[in-house]
Amino acid sequence: MVNVSTPVVENTRLTAADRCDRCGAQAHLRVSLASGGTLLFCAHHARAHAEKIKEVAVRLEGDTSLLGS
Repeated sequence: MVNVSTPVVENTRLTAADRCDRCGAQAHLRVSLASGGTLLFCAHHARAHAEKIKEVAVRLEGDTSLLGS
């Protein structure tokens, strides 16, 4: 489950120009970090790193269902 204090912007759509920072595939999730950075994740990497994303995210945009419940 996403941290209750993490704002989720569910209707934000990423475009085809948004690419995963890990592999370059189309990004489906944008994660804003407390440190001020932003990371983009494809579906595969969002699922693979879901637990850590939930720990460090201060804002989520895009397909948050990738993080599971």
